[in-house]
Amino acid sequence: MPTATNPTKHPNGRVRGACPHDCPDTCALDVVVVDGRVVKVTGAADHPPTAGVLCPKVAFYPERIYHPDRLLYPQRRVGGKGPGAKFTRISWDEALRTIAERFRQIADAHGAEAIVPYSYAGNSGLLGYGSMDRRFFHRLGASRLDRTICASAGAAGYSATIGASVGFDAEAIVDARLLILWGTNSVVSNLHFWRLAQEARRRGARLIAIDPCRTVTAEKCDWHIAPLPGTDSALALGMMHVLIRDDLLDRDYIERHTLGFDALRQRVRDYPPARVAAICDIDEADVEKLAHAYGTATPAAIRANYGLNRTAGGGMALRTVACLPALTGAWRHPAGGILLSTSGNYPVDSHALERPDLMPTPRPRTINMSTIGHDLLRAQPPIKALFVYNSNPVAVAPHAAEVVRGFARDDLFTVVHDLFQTDTADHADILLPAPSHMEQLDIHKSYGHLHIQLNRPAIAPLGEALSNTELFRRLARQMGFDDACFADSDEDLCRQAFDWRDPRLAGVSWDTLKATGHARLNLPSGAAPFANGGFPTPSGKCEFYSENMARAGLDPLPAFIAPREWRQSPLARDFPLALITPPARNFLNTSFANSPRFLAQEQSPAVHLHPDDAAARGIGEQTTVRIFNRRGEFRARAIVSERVRPGVAMATSIWWRKLSPDGRNCNEVTSQALTDMGQGATFYDCLVEVAPV
Repeated sequence: MPTATNPTKHPNGRVRGACPHDCPDTCALDVVVVDGRVVKVTGAADHPPTAGVLCPKVAFYPERIYHPDRLLYPQRRVGGKGPGAKFTRISWDEALRTIAERFRQIADAHGAEAIVPYSYAGNSGLLGYGSMDRRFFHRLGASRLDRTICASAGAAGYSATIGASVGFDAEAIVDARLLILWGTNSVVSNLHFWRLAQEARRRGARLIAIDPCRTVTAEKCDWHIAPLPGTDSALALGMMHVLIRDDLLDRDYIERHTLGFDALRQRVRDYPPARVAAICDIDEADVEKLAHAYGTATPAAIRANYGLNRTAGGGMALRTVACLPALTGAWRHPAGGILLSTSGNYPVDSHALERPDLMPTPRPRTINMSTIGHDLLRAQPPIKALFVYNSNPVAVAPHAAEVVRGFARDDLFTVVHDLFQTDTADHADILLPAPSHMEQLDIHKSYGHLHIQLNRPAIAPLGEALSNTELFRRLARQMGFDDACFADSDEDLCRQAFDWRDPRLAGVSWDTLKATGHARLNLPSGAAPFANGGFPTPSGKCEFYSENMARAGLDPLPAFIAPREWRQSPLARDFPLALITPPARNFLNTSFANSPRFLAQEQSPAVHLHPDDAAARGIGEQTTVRIFNRRGEFRARAIVSERVRPGVAMATSIWWRKLSPDGRNCNEVTSQALTDMGQGATFYDCLVEVAPV
């Protein structure tokens, strides 16, 4: 039978790896092993995006691997679900037999659609993220999962304009003369791009941050503009109004390489700077200045991130911002244009990895991961089993009260596969040990650069930990699935992960990758991807007007979609503050959020308030406050600072619930409402009030 991938044969030495966490940098790692134990992790100096530098989280990775709370053996829960749940050790044979028996019983009684996989990017390697697991659940006939919790709205909106998740080459940005960092805290969440931005600045570039808060990134930029959350599309429309009004346009580029300019020109007449300033709650002069700065700099680049896409109009926000470079001809330059994600450049063979052909006909239903709380309580037919891996939904999913109620159901059979006993694991019936990425083979793409990477196992799996691939091989066998694809080894899966015949991989193969550890896609360095048009849209042009959106019943032109919980709505009388919940510097979603080192640095949950908002509520520095709305509440210590703009509260996230003083976190107040396109989560579309405890 297939076995877990063998570790390196040498107990001592340096092993090439890749960081698997949900971050655009996808760093190449050099892992130092002594006597079969990881003792040091450094960034690979020969990997251009990493350049020998790691973020502090990964630099201390041995602490995560050898954390005293690592799960090492399969376990069964004894007693009740929830915080304080107790487990007893069992064998893998018993665990797999129990899961298979319950799955058969549920499928026989309720249909296989009553079984739902729940996973995301806790491991972003192509094998760990989605390969043997997808084959298993497809063959089982389980419900499909729509993985929407982070990026689906932005990806859909951006693609409506550009055609795919592609943009400028990040390594070329050093030659920009203007760089707008829009909705991205690069110092925290895209560190290696920040290194390139600093180099651009040394060469004369001006850096502008657009963010409701003066983040550490915004603080280091030349200019910071702080619009209200969810108003980014209005700001972009105001910029377009000024660009067109003042003829700061590349008319030749517009004529040759865009679609729908006349209709766009009519639309943006409705967004003069005065109206936009009122919507965004910024100075009218700043709208004018920003447009002129953008329209007169060459090359000008925009680095956008997914902070923009977490409100009701999140998809439209990215679509609208993505129109700007085509108006000014910024795409003519390698250091111009826009970048949201590079993931669309990689010829991943998802069909080969995931085998959707194994699904029954008709196709099973789809469950949206962003509404898991609602669906656990109300879906029809009911969800009777969950298999959770690469995620911690009890902590990360919105409207936590419903999520917790759903997971607490006595009739819900839940399996959790993780490195630690998370908030979600406290609700498991069967708890399975997962390895760190340094204990398994994987292959990686990136969404922040253009390099394919290999992750070699540096050490043997600790205890009885099994990778996702090996776990689902064994479970498939336990279920009696004899399809040949379930015998594929991890190396077989790596060979299947990409279409190696694609021109973008010319000169690269699985065998060469094993020798080098990483390789850049065969895309020309220093080239502008759309200098001569050729957008991957239906028209081949940058689409200001999208026929696809019109057919889908959406506005085919860029527009402003107000947040669902808007300051001008009646709701704002009771809950006047817009809450945003960006990552804490030392956490990555809930990964690393149980590290003693990083918990000590973060101290405790915090909410940042502007001095005017704090004074109006009698809140002082370090006051314990409750942040609440009609969905729930959580507690935090107040940090009073002009880093956050008036009218906004910022709670850094995501704390494990059971490691928070009140046993709750920011998702007590967030909503399960979905975005305009992509059906994504609306974490930043959330009105609250804050009061002293």
